[in-house]
Amino acid sequence: MSGAALTVRGLHIGFGGTEVVRGVDLDLAPGRIVALVGESGSGKSVTARALLGLAGRGALVDAERFELDGEDVRGAGERRWRRLRGAKVGLVLQDALASLDPLRPIGREIGDALRLHLGLRPAAARQRVLELLERLELPHPALTIDRRSGELSGGMRQRALIAAAVALDPPVLVADEPTTALDVGVQATVLQLLREAADRGAAVLLISHDLAVVSGIADEILVLADGTVVERGPTAAVLGAPRHAATRALLAAVPTEVPRGVPLLAAARLADPGARVAGSTPPAQAAMSPTGTAPILEAHGLGRAYRSRGGDVTAVEDVSVALRPGRTLGLVGESGSGKTTLARLLLALERPDAGVVRFDGAPWSELTEAARRPARRRIGAIWQDPYGSFDPRWGVARLLRDALTAGGQPGDDRAVRELLDLVRLPAALAAGHPLELSGGQRQRVAIARALAARPEVLIADEPVSALDVTVQAAVLDLLDELQRERGLAMLFISHDLGVVRHMSDELAVMRHGRILEQGEAEQLFAAPQHAYTAALIRHSPRLAWGGDAHGTPSTR
Repeated sequence: MSGAALTVRGLHIGFGGTEVVRGVDLDLAPGRIVALVGESGSGKSVTARALLGLAGRGALVDAERFELDGEDVRGAGERRWRRLRGAKVGLVLQDALASLDPLRPIGREIGDALRLHLGLRPAAARQRVLELLERLELPHPALTIDRRSGELSGGMRQRALIAAAVALDPPVLVADEPTTALDVGVQATVLQLLREAADRGAAVLLISHDLAVVSGIADEILVLADGTVVERGPTAAVLGAPRHAATRALLAAVPTEVPRGVPLLAAARLADPGARVAGSTPPAQAAMSPTGTAPILEAHGLGRAYRSRGGDVTAVEDVSVALRPGRTLGLVGESGSGKTTLARLLLALERPDAGVVRFDGAPWSELTEAARRPARRRIGAIWQDPYGSFDPRWGVARLLRDALTAGGQPGDDRAVRELLDLVRLPAALAAGHPLELSGGQRQRVAIARALAARPEVLIADEPVSALDVTVQAAVLDLLDELQRERGLAMLFISHDLGVVRHMSDELAVMRHGRILEQGEAEQLFAAPQHAYTAALIRHSPRLAWGGDAHGTPSTR
């Protein structure tokens, strides 16, 4: 336990003459988990990638001291870093779809490192991969091992990435948003895996926007703002008595326990957790449409199955839901439960095997795509993987212009700037490419694109999963504001029960392709009727820290 597995002093990272990380000091000790938190664009992810020699093309990385497992890696070239990655330091990125090779089965993705670094024969490597998949609770590991990333749900892809990072038990593990888009059950499994890695002697750097997750597992927290560490210390001290305004603002924006319709952004600006509700708009102002409002988009008895190498897999079975103007239906459930498939059926991106979808009282799922096209602009969609939904050839401006013109709106520079402003992004980003943006910035571009045509229905699949809590608060407030102004009907899919409770008028709980229960959101949260719903609520991470005299947080 003596000595640091990774030591950094005076880390500076710049791009094109602009410094984005300034003077960061970092010590990762064996057996300890250090969390790095901060707003989107604060420098968290580029710091993490620099620790593996992956800061990016054109990056200028400089440090007074940079030692990995006792080895000075300042000035290390790509050949040397290839030897170190996996064996000395593992990385879990938040963008699973972009990080996995779409042409190779995930068993190959994970197993190659075992064969390269440990010299395992194919059969032994495959057995080790199966053990990792089982440990991460991926369903049907013997089938999953031969599937490609495009055949897996977002949560399953994320767990495959984690398996690849921990396969060699490296002394340093860097986890950049490892629980993004995971349901609470799998999230708990992943966090336990990180804790076990630390208990075996690994030094873990956890980057997360989810302060509830951080509070339950981290030994120490570093708060990053504008590329500089503004606060650091034991978890209990930083979260229990934050000294810097940036830390207080992050805590103030957490949506847990904030009633439906109460704006979050004002609380974040107050930077005072105790004033979160009192300083906000009263709930009466945010009253939503009554339950009896006629649905604008509804599904009856939907069913959908897929053929796979191991036989048919039922993704959705006998599902009926209704989206009403001015109201939000929250949809929760474990990864692979069928939530995204249901969203695709509602959008008529897939044809159901059974049941029907009706839009504005008329047939929808039964129509040809040509017949649906005129009404397409009335339904917007936000997906959990924003980069995967973009045309990789297009920059931000063209993406937004295309969405504006497709929706019958002017596609000029002014309209693009207004869309970016709507989602709290600077106009200068219009000249950029999504690949150059942070995960949170890309997600906000995706939201801007979805709102470009002024839709009447919004299908939001993990719309804030990649956002830090202050930007998340701004986006959630924005969606609420648009809903009140335009009578927007919304399906809000999320693994974060705190966010879902804050956003939803009604709630549906999904598992194994079926709706287990649905009804008024507050009633279900207060008195769930199904044991699975009760377990979801009970295991959902909450912002809490107990801790011992050293400030080590309690986990629960």
